[in-house]
Amino acid sequence: MDVFGEAKSARLLYLYSQLTSGAVLSKAEMAQHFHVTQRSIQRDMESLRYFFAEQQLEQTVVYDRQAGGYRLEGTGSFLNNSEILAVCKILLGSRSLVKGEMLPILDKLIQRCIPPENRQAVQSLVSNEKFHYIAPHHGQTLLDSLWQLGQAVEKRWVVEIDYEKLKGSDAVTRSIEPVGLLFSEFYFYLVGFIRDIDKQAVFENPDDLSPTIYRVDRIRRLKVTTDHFRVPYKDRFEEGEFRKRVQFMYGGNLQRIKFKYTGLSIEAVLDRLPTAKIVSHDETGWVVTAEVFGKGIEMWLRSQGSTIKIIN
Repeated sequence: MDVFGEAKSARLLYLYSQLTSGAVLSKAEMAQHFHVTQRSIQRDMESLRYFFAEQQLEQTVVYDRQAGGYRLEGTGSFLNNSEILAVCKILLGSRSLVKGEMLPILDKLIQRCIPPENRQAVQSLVSNEKFHYIAPHHGQTLLDSLWQLGQAVEKRWVVEIDYEKLKGSDAVTRSIEPVGLLFSEFYFYLVGFIRDIDKQAVFENPDDLSPTIYRVDRIRRLKVTTDHFRVPYKDRFEEGEFRKRVQFMYGGNLQRIKFKYTGLSIEAVLDRLPTAKIVSHDETGWVVTAEVFGKGIEMWLRSQGSTIKIIN
């Protein structure tokens, strides 16, 4: 490629990166920036339009006379106002990250995902919650650890951790075969199988074959090794299926429960227990069955008071 071709390629990449970030590009300003004619910038925009059409991408470059420049348009380019507002509200409500990690994510979402003319409206709708955002009390930054653990899950790498238990201040060292990352009620969790451990001495139920769950913010040391572990396909851990059955992030066996609910909102029960199924219903209430992992379900059932009665 000659020097002119290289210059045009660099120019197209710059224009494309600016357009995808939501910028409106003035033909005159871009011509001055690159020391070319406005006709050259116009040809560049036509080249981008041709590329989008050829690749069957759901976006194109349009000239916005009111804004005075070129911008990217199409269903594949931006989240709309309601979508980005919903995502921001969900993130704020999760209270899952410290301010230094949460607020920049919100700003980037708004900056990059909605058309420029709508950004101020969305910013205004979330600004009060951003100002009063209450971070989780653990105060730990998590994004780097989450990425490392996500890579370990994907590539089947063993991880070594020092973990601070809920009871007691002493950390325990574990070698883990990580199989999933979950989020539930303010916290991120690592799901994995412990290597080289005396189950008779450590586990309350040595015959428990389910994975162990660790709160990521309680991991005090994390080392991702190059030690690879294998999971036979027939025994492959399915994160989505496990997630439906572990709602309370407590260890324990898979169990099937049956109860009668006499409260006001059966929808709240079905949403809390994704595997729940209504067996029968009459004027006094609903009979429900569900599959769940762990002992956490027992605490939840007791917390519902007289509205839930266990059926043996």
